[in-house]
Amino acid sequence: MSNTATLLTDPSMRLTILGVAGAFMALELLMSRLGHRHRDTHDLGESAATFGVAVGHSLLRAVGAGLLSVPFTFVYSHRLFDFDTMTPLALGGLFLATEFVYYWHHRATHRIRWMWATHSVHHSATRFNLTAALRLGWTANLSGDFLFFLPLAWLGFHPAAIVAMLSANLFYQFFIHTQMAPRLGPLEWILNTPAHHSVHHASNEACLDKNYGGVLILFDRLFGSFAEAPRDEPLRFGLVGGTRTLNPFRIAFGEWIALARDFRRVDTLKMKWLALFGPPGAVKPQGSPTAAPTAAMLSLAS
Repeated sequence: MSNTATLLTDPSMRLTILGVAGAFMALELLMSRLGHRHRDTHDLGESAATFGVAVGHSLLRAVGAGLLSVPFTFVYSHRLFDFDTMTPLALGGLFLATEFVYYWHHRATHRIRWMWATHSVHHSATRFNLTAALRLGWTANLSGDFLFFLPLAWLGFHPAAIVAMLSANLFYQFFIHTQMAPRLGPLEWILNTPAHHSVHHASNEACLDKNYGGVLILFDRLFGSFAEAPRDEPLRFGLVGGTRTLNPFRIAFGEWIALARDFRRVDTLKMKWLALFGPPGAVKPQGSPTAAPTAAMLSLAS
């Protein structure tokens, strides 16, 4: 698996992956223009802003990779077991363990505002298409996302194997950011599909905080966070109460600025804690009604 991780970081392989992604994005755009049903799936200005966000994310990820190697190497040096991920059993165990951790990590990014400040970037697009998959936050390390995956190294999975499995997970997820795919029948009971992931990104009240899975949808079904698309209304995308912008820096840092503003505005330690680590919407914007927040206010679109 370490050889796989090296392959994934090889410049020629990265160029190949980018080429495949670019070809599928172009094909999806062409299909949206040819089919009247899907003509509203793309906004070229928003897609251009997404590419700007993606460039910033790639640059910062390259810088942060070396820093992340330190805690993972340290934890792995104190591992409980040694798993050879070249064997099918260990590889399957790593896949399921990564899916399980990813589910709870993803769920936390929607319910802890400090983490949502990074993750909200991914859900700020008002069009659900393949380009939206590239809209990733710049501050994942600051939000502490990596902490969720350290236990995998402590158990005995090599850090390179964890990186490779997460990379494969994200590569799969690229292809479920589309409205062009057909339903997949019985596979939808097991796999996270475009239909399931479109619900995850929708801002309809019935869709908030649903369908967190990566490759699988099983943990959503098991832990009560699964939802089908509502039958009586079209899906809407973007952040609940959010303001659309085409500025990559505002997209990347807008929620951090709002978090800092709310932290300064409130007076008590309890409210300051909620401003940082409560669910999104727990601290109401200035000038909002004093009534208790609704479920829709407590959950931002995902």
